[in-house]
Amino acid sequence: MTEVAVLGGGCFWCTEAVYLEVKGVQRVESGYSGGQQPNPSYEQVCAGATGHAEVVRLEFDPAVVSYRDLLEIFFTVHDPTTLNRQGNDVGTQYRSVIFHQSPQQEATARQVICEMANVWDAPIVTELSPAQPYFRAEDYHQNYFSQHPMQGYCAFVVAPKVDKFRKMHPARSK
Repeated sequence: MTEVAVLGGGCFWCTEAVYLEVKGVQRVESGYSGGQQPNPSYEQVCAGATGHAEVVRLEFDPAVVSYRDLLEIFFTVHDPTTLNRQGNDVGTQYRSVIFHQSPQQEATARQVICEMANVWDAPIVTELSPAQPYFRAEDYHQNYFSQHPMQGYCAFVVAPKVDKFRKMHPARSK
């Protein structure tokens, strides 16, 4: 039986590429959540008027990888201390956010956030929110890194995050 996690840690190309590498993650999809407009487009989300964040929706096997494991990975592959920003990507769509799907996920997320406060030098600004409607991103965003590894952003932003995951979590890598 699989479970679902929805996480936003900046550009969904980065987050998707990392979680595609995680043992026990069976499906990764880029999308939007946390906003007011149904079925927003990428252009609308980037304009900042919808309130959505770029997120990934993960289907995972908790017998292989725990929700806690997924969150520990999340906090090592993005900066949870920068508000509405990851590197040069700026805007509310790039915010750090966890959309918990159950009371158990909320409790785990709160615990991990508290633990991460001891790891990072600045305050954690990751938003913790109950599950919101999720909208799948356009087809061209799905598996973006694997389709465009030499594209500039992929080579200089996404690839280092994937490498960081592999180095920091070798036992969790496929």
